[in-house]
Amino acid sequence: MDAASDAPGVAGQAGDAVAPGPSPDAGAPRSRTVTGPPPGTRVETLPSVPGLGGLYVRGAAGSAAARIPGRTTATTLPAVAHRVEGVRVDPGHLTSYQHLLGETGSDALPSGFCHVLAFPVATAVMVRPDFPLPLLGMVHVANAASVLRPVHLGDALDVTAWTQDLRAHRRGTQLDVCAEIAVDGEVAWRGVSTYLAKGVHLVGGTGSAEAPGAEPSGTAEVSGVAATVGAEKSSGTEASSGVGTSSGRVGASVAWRLGADVGRAYGAVSGDRNPIHMSALSAKAFGFPRAIAHGMYTAARALADVGPRRGTTYDWTVEFAKPVLLPGRVDVTYTTMPDGSWTYAGRSQSGKLHLAGSVTPTT
Repeated sequence: MDAASDAPGVAGQAGDAVAPGPSPDAGAPRSRTVTGPPPGTRVETLPSVPGLGGLYVRGAAGSAAARIPGRTTATTLPAVAHRVEGVRVDPGHLTSYQHLLGETGSDALPSGFCHVLAFPVATAVMVRPDFPLPLLGMVHVANAASVLRPVHLGDALDVTAWTQDLRAHRRGTQLDVCAEIAVDGEVAWRGVSTYLAKGVHLVGGTGSAEAPGAEPSGTAEVSGVAATVGAEKSSGTEASSGVGTSSGRVGASVAWRLGADVGRAYGAVSGDRNPIHMSALSAKAFGFPRAIAHGMYTAARALADVGPRRGTTYDWTVEFAKPVLLPGRVDVTYTTMPDGSWTYAGRSQSGKLHLAGSVTPTT
């Protein structure tokens, strides 16, 4: 999904250039430094994984209510985690995801698929009445995820999500939205999504004003009726038919040729059917010349290009920059590092950065 700006359905204004992508020297990803919900967090068990459509409606209503003059808004994150126990993966769902992203057919769940499973539970935390930030306007600036042990089709999954580290930023307020997937009581996957509430300054926020992702101008993965900060208005991208094809190998430049239907296809497997991604017509209603690709689709494509080389356990990071207009082309360069990890950067034909990140085997 992509975040709205000041009001539902209003595209964000052009932002500054994004901060550089993750470097191999940046230290452990946040998915490694996070070790479960903060002390004192109360866990609420949900009966099932909530639907994103209903959550978006609640989020939009909450964002509108937050703008009512005189309304008191919380300034701290809810000390609550949401959990859904015994989640089972539908084999057809996994196969559809693997086919779309170019993942190898396997009963091991890719990290990007784990993100898809956990995202509705995380969103449920962000639409709580005591969540202090409006869902519309949240910009997804970075993501880190770790596969700590393989998660397999057929496993019963316990999915837990919470928020933490509310901190001041010179352009608003940042926080981390965290999720874990446990199998038989052992955490197998953890993801940390860093968001910026642009233009929202809360009293009592703590932390660095120059945190990673300090200059977001790219895609956002939260709000259901939202746009993208710094939308790229360029033309001349290479059109193609079909969901998306790639050429090249890791260690070289890989050309992604993304069809106009990429947003609809990823929306079908992720549940994120934001109108910005669905068609040129619906995207134009929000100020975009064409539909744009989901940010997490592009990140998951980069992960899939690395493929089995990443091993069975691995860390995966991404920072988002300019959105990808559809149809379009992204040139992704992969670099093998001395420690056996890969870094990647995806750019437009004009050289504008779309995303940058890393994949690091840990086995």
